[in-house]
Amino acid sequence: MTAAAPVSEPVPLSRNRGYRLLWGGQALSEFGFHATAIAFPLLVLALTGSGAASGLVMGTVAAAQLVAGLPAGVLVDRYDRKAIMLGCEAAQAAAALSLVVAVWSGAAAVWHMVVVAAVFGASAALFEPAESASLPALVADEQLPTAVAMNTARASMGQLAGTATGGFLFAVGRFVPFLVDTVTHTLSFVALLFVRLPRRERPAGGAGPLVGEALAGLRWVWREPRIRVTVLCAVVLNLFFSAFYLVVIVVAESRGVPSGEVGVMAAMLGVGGVLGALTAPVTHRRLGPYGAIVAVFWALAVLAPVTVLVDSGYLIGVLFALMAMFPPAANTAIMTDQLLRTPDELRGRLTSTLVLACGAAGAAGPALGGSLAQLLPGGRAILLCSAGMAAAAVLATVSPSLRTLARGHEAGRQPVAAD
Repeated sequence: MTAAAPVSEPVPLSRNRGYRLLWGGQALSEFGFHATAIAFPLLVLALTGSGAASGLVMGTVAAAQLVAGLPAGVLVDRYDRKAIMLGCEAAQAAAALSLVVAVWSGAAAVWHMVVVAAVFGASAALFEPAESASLPALVADEQLPTAVAMNTARASMGQLAGTATGGFLFAVGRFVPFLVDTVTHTLSFVALLFVRLPRRERPAGGAGPLVGEALAGLRWVWREPRIRVTVLCAVVLNLFFSAFYLVVIVVAESRGVPSGEVGVMAAMLGVGGVLGALTAPVTHRRLGPYGAIVAVFWALAVLAPVTVLVDSGYLIGVLFALMAMFPPAANTAIMTDQLLRTPDELRGRLTSTLVLACGAAGAAGPALGGSLAQLLPGGRAILLCSAGMAAAAVLATVSPSLRTLARGHEAGRQPVAAD
């Protein structure tokens, strides 16, 4: 009788060279991106004094991400993902460098900044699905929850550090944040060169029309019950939380909360996000995928209405931090399940669909919040947003598709195409 061959243990993430290079390079890249996100409006205001021009430049980043969203998923599924990531880093480094030269020489113009902002937005729309789709090729399936959680922590830390540092760098020199961004994207490009990803086979039958492939990806997402429900719940939650966040800011200012406390409130969201991302692997293991997803919905639904009773900006900040601690674990559960259930040739379109749907909800939320703050007393507007989040919580809790996660994540997996 022949003995069974021993099963080799996967390389720990701490010793996984490809994952460490990708993670470290993106940590630098995200720091530079968020530093320029703060410096962009400051630069426009310093050069033109126009709030409208500042809004145009910043709005271009979000608009480019939305416009490039679905086509980006198709391109990620059609072409070499490492080459796409390298191209995104190179494009952002070149765009930032062009702005450094323009500011240094006194030739910076609004149209130039709009072009740079469009490059940043389109590159972000391409890079995110390419990186997410590549994760299963870099790490073992059982390590995917930790890898997703670490990527979430990286994004939160990059946002906090970059946002906090961007204003200081701008004070040193108007071109300095963009110079730092050039350096960070260049270093990320170099790190990516040494990441080994398996060569992917081109889709059978060749490439079809871009729009047709994008629609095929949307149809596949819609036909998958668990993915469809999580997308719908996430869209509703993002819409009402974004609205709630703006309403709380408006209510706090109307109650005379000092601007310094308002700033602390906003920063505490980032602090909670970092803490939640760092503890997400443990939370995911203890609560399970279904528990982690449901917990974030109920945490927001229960904590949001408490802000009606609180006048202190610092206490509201504590509530914000508590709310922000739960989404990373839910994101880990959702992304892990979806990446493992999705065939490799559709993973780019999956991620781009999620980013587009949640991004659109996040963009519409402030408009909804502004309207509610204008039409209703502050307390009622907060309670209405809380009711919307509670509705999403109920939908997630009773969903038969999501409840299958509680009966074992492994049993729910579908075969995944090999790279």
